[in-house]
Amino acid sequence: MAASKTLNLGDKAPAFTLPTGDGRSVSLADYQGRPVVVYFYPKDDTPGCTAEACAFRDQYEDFKQAGAEVIGISSAPPESHARFAGKHRLPFVLLSDRDSAVRKAYGVPATLGLLPGRVTFVLDGSGTIRHMFSSQLRARQHVAEAIGVIRTLA
Repeated sequence: MAASKTLNLGDKAPAFTLPTGDGRSVSLADYQGRPVVVYFYPKDDTPGCTAEACAFRDQYEDFKQAGAEVIGISSAPPESHARFAGKHRLPFVLLSDRDSAVRKAYGVPATLGLLPGRVTFVLDGSGTIRHMFSSQLRARQHVAEAIGVIRTLA
């Protein structure tokens, strides 16, 4: 198993192309020129992940007004993402990282060596990492951290 990379502020975010719940593929490059919030979460429809996704949903217009996009990534299959997004009316894209290759490229750690980590990255319009926030338990704090940084980039 390949070791996770350690990313730092100012690094270029690793490129990716992953499937969505509606059968499309989305690449980070699709958002070139715009700030992007990429958040990695453990699993669809768990209490913490639902709280986090709904918090991003509830502030999505604030992100859009600042010119930013939100992307959620987990290892769940596309069909699970489609159900999760539909159930909670999520207006942003959820991507399926089935083999965790993107998670590893971003250096997202596992909690207690088992549970996929919860880490949010804020990228500027050139794809440079401007902020990282990691907390398995403070799911809603990811949104507050991200919108605060996005507003400084606008």
